[in-house]
Amino acid sequence: MKTNLISLVAGLVLMVAAPLAIVGAWGGHAGQAAPEKDGYRLEGPFTQGNLTVFLIHGKDKIKGVTFITLQEALVQKKVIVRETRSVNELSIENISSEEVYVQSGDIVKGGQQDRMMAVDLILPPRSGKIPISAFCVENGRWSKRGTEEVTVFNSSANVVAGRDLKLAAKNAESQGEVWKQVAVAQDKLSANTGTRVNGAASPTSFQLALENKEVQASADSYVKALNGILNGKTDVIGYVFAINGQINSADVYASSALFKKLWPKLLQASAIEAVAELRRGEKFTAPPANAVQGFLDDSPKGTEKQKDVSSRVQMVTRESEDNVFFETRDRAKSDAWVHRNYIKKDKKD
Repeated sequence: MKTNLISLVAGLVLMVAAPLAIVGAWGGHAGQAAPEKDGYRLEGPFTQGNLTVFLIHGKDKIKGVTFITLQEALVQKKVIVRETRSVNELSIENISSEEVYVQSGDIVKGGQQDRMMAVDLILPPRSGKIPISAFCVENGRWSKRGTEEVTVFNSSANVVAGRDLKLAAKNAESQGEVWKQVAVAQDKLSANTGTRVNGAASPTSFQLALENKEVQASADSYVKALNGILNGKTDVIGYVFAINGQINSADVYASSALFKKLWPKLLQASAIEAVAELRRGEKFTAPPANAVQGFLDDSPKGTEKQKDVSSRVQMVTRESEDNVFFETRDRAKSDAWVHRNYIKKDKKD
């Protein structure tokens, strides 16, 4: 009788714990102990409205490295992002003694047109001027806007929101498709906030749409509910998010400190995308943890394509039938990966 009672209690513990976390490895199986090299643990789901988040716990892959982000560097005036008068290329220079991490999707505001960075980049201290690929997220303007600087970009408060927009830039590498997806996102946000979100100073600017008060207010309920899920956790290296019950994307980093710095911008972008994709009156079920793990396992499959972003940084792309995977490698750290971005393709009905 005593043995049966112990077995019953153990079984109940497993039933409660199983939905909350699984242990695996990229290429491994749920429930098995993860190899230390690539081990991770999923925690979740955490859900607010139509947005669901799973946290990814794991060990830092790069020890003793503290990057500052592009947003921090611009605020602290440690980086200069210059206009080149070329739509798809900017110039960036680190004038500080620290290493700066730039992430694809970071929006820089101002110049001749607002841009999004097309690639991840690591800027060494005193880097000198380095070219960086970019896409315009504002169609038509090619002049000074208000009191903003026209030769440099002074802020990077947002990252692009929208799976199709990210794929247009990172996978299709099409400026025309980027402009198209910006317009689509603006229309969706306008429909779901009940107001036209296009900025009067530049109606095609995605950045101004993201700054719209109704967009910010709508996203705020998601951010307030989910922002604190990292509190007290020292080993979170990334997250996966789903919208309307469907897995969307994931971002994983080689440093928990870097992820925590980027988390507010990433969550804000996920919340804004959830606002854009909201289907009022519909209820959604969070994807199960094994489906999330399957997404992480499948994404790195496919033929590896390599692209040199700079003398230091290499981007690796792999594409499967369902997903696209991007990995940023740092040659200064023996080709260690710094960032992994997983995007699930949107299967149109």
